[in-house]
Amino acid sequence: MVTGGAGFIGSCLVRHLLTDSPHSVLVYDKLTYAGSLTSLAPVAASERYQFVHADICDRVAVAAAFAAFNPDIIVHLAAETHVDRSIDGPQAFIDTNLMGTAVLLQEALRFWSQLPTERKISFRFHHVSTDEVFGALGAEGLFDETTPYDPRSPYSASKAGSDHLVRAWWHTYGLPITLTNCSNNFGPYHFPEKLIPLTIVKALAGEPLPVYGRGENVRDWLYVDDHARAIRCVFENAQPGQTYTVGGSAERRNIDVVQSVCAVLDRLHPRQASGRYADLIEFVHDRPGHDFRYAIDSSKITRELGWKPEESFETGLEKTVQWYLDNEAWWRPLIQQRSVTARHGLAAR
Repeated sequence: MVTGGAGFIGSCLVRHLLTDSPHSVLVYDKLTYAGSLTSLAPVAASERYQFVHADICDRVAVAAAFAAFNPDIIVHLAAETHVDRSIDGPQAFIDTNLMGTAVLLQEALRFWSQLPTERKISFRFHHVSTDEVFGALGAEGLFDETTPYDPRSPYSASKAGSDHLVRAWWHTYGLPITLTNCSNNFGPYHFPEKLIPLTIVKALAGEPLPVYGRGENVRDWLYVDDHARAIRCVFENAQPGQTYTVGGSAERRNIDVVQSVCAVLDRLHPRQASGRYADLIEFVHDRPGHDFRYAIDSSKITRELGWKPEESFETGLEKTVQWYLDNEAWWRPLIQQRSVTARHGLAAR
């Protein structure tokens, strides 16, 4: 059972599970602005696929899904995720990321407690979180599983709270959980409000490419298919109670990311107007509380479970840009219907 399975990471995981594993999958999704059933179209005809349109805050709906699908594994991805939107409207992040996680945990505990002993032992509640819960790094160092929490935005604070709730259900009630904190994901089917897809669609439209501040903020980038493999690796193989940090070992300044996108577009889809796509770059006011640098040490998941990323930043970016060039029919309606390219996160100014 994958909550948020119609979102970016969730749909990638579902496509992976239905294509490359024997698992049957129930997608449980509210279908907010960032969720789309079109992201699941490649696997929707599978006999092993089911979908429930519901909110994780709806206790009755959650309990009904557990009872009907009878899951052995719950992968919890349903969340509000965009930092800028959390600055403008934090309550939705508190409602979904904290209260929704609490509902899901309590109903999972109720369901798990009634399972036969063998299924109790093999059951897993896997929670997918973010490196943003750790705050900001300076020029040196890496986040790992022992890094203290220091969230700085309403989004990261809500995810930090959900992480603590998940661990509390393990320590207090014995619910067999696992948890991962990942770095910035990128790849196909990414909702076009995040940096890489936003840069692609704005560049193709000939619009200014906004870069916060001077673009010096650093992020570690992880190709989404590699992340899906990591999630599966953990819920299939890790011991209950374990946490893993998952990154791509691909640190880049934001300005370098945008310039790399432009360079790939210059090669694959040259501008009809004169000049390069990088000519469209425009520096804009930084967002409030913008963490300087994130970077992840993934050595534990590599050492214990054998996972490592298969894509470099360069190969993943090439695949991503090409996918957006080939799949305008997926992203164009999202832009037209939902005005997703507008700037958010200025409420604190």
